[in-house]
Amino acid sequence: MLAHGVTKSLQPVSALCIKRMTNGIQYESGVFGSYSLMDLMPKTLEGQITMEKTPSYFVTREAPARISAMSRETKLIVVVRDPVTRAISDYTQTLSKKPDIPSFESLTFKNRTTGLIDTSWSAIQIGIYAKHLDNWLQYFPMDQILFVSGERLISDPAGELGRVQDFLGLKRIITDKHFYFNQTKGFPCLKKAEGSSKPHCLGKTKGRTHPNINPEVVQRLRDFYRPFNMKFYQMTGHNFGWD
Repeated sequence: MLAHGVTKSLQPVSALCIKRMTNGIQYESGVFGSYSLMDLMPKTLEGQITMEKTPSYFVTREAPARISAMSRETKLIVVVRDPVTRAISDYTQTLSKKPDIPSFESLTFKNRTTGLIDTSWSAIQIGIYAKHLDNWLQYFPMDQILFVSGERLISDPAGELGRVQDFLGLKRIITDKHFYFNQTKGFPCLKKAEGSSKPHCLGKTKGRTHPNINPEVVQRLRDFYRPFNMKFYQMTGHNFGWD
């Protein structure tokens, strides 16, 4: 997520930017085809912050340089979760759209006998957070990047969003009173959405039941990610408790 400017209101912009990047359209001097990234952002008034969300940014190699070329003052917010759980969740989402895909186990390993992990599979590669962060730190200092715990967003949403508000220099307005825990979904929902009198939860694509994965496969993945997690903890100065 990008935060540019200084904000009372949060204004989303289309993910067209990253789509143009990844579809091979030429990028020169901050231009996507005939559009600049600034052109695609909504108008920002003084005293506001414009925010744009595209999950692919963090793992797209060209993104840091392009965003830095747009604005070196941009603040970055990245939500991370246990990379093993993230990989299984990624697979679950793909499985819901393509029921005939190979098993999680067969996609995870290059060689099941030796236990060699296939890091070319995007579900695995995305969770190597330290590698991606190395790329971002070439263009942005650590104090302009906030890593939000996906686990704490579930267990303590107000606390984690308090960190976000502090990072953006905003008054802490969002508190525990704004959330309730949805037992069916398995995560918090807003008691009242902005401009509505009704509660709001994330859509039906969120909170899917994960398939059962062989515990040995899960353990092998934990062993694989452990050194990368340790490096990530050191880089961010925060232990996310994934091991």
